[in-house]
Amino acid sequence: MTPGVAALGLEAVDRIVKTISVFDDFCHANDPHEEHDFGSFVAEGHTIYFKIDYLDQTLTYHSPDPADPSVTERVITIMLADEY
Repeated sequence: MTPGVAALGLEAVDRIVKTISVFDDFCHANDPHEEHDFGSFVAEGHTIYFKIDYLDQTLTYHSPDPADPSVTERVITIMLADEY
């Protein structure tokens, strides 16, 4: 998570992470490729963005096969929209 999200405090971060864990508000505006790897919502009076990236095992490059967990590491970034 970014410093801006962390600065909201542990309780706010906990609520944000829980919101992400159940997020299902994917639509063409925020998910035009239907990959379900980006989301946006309002929490704690801020617009929160989250992005899931699919990287290789070294966390250096994109995964050769994002659907294969044996060659993929998933990394989520949580940020305030203002930090984008």
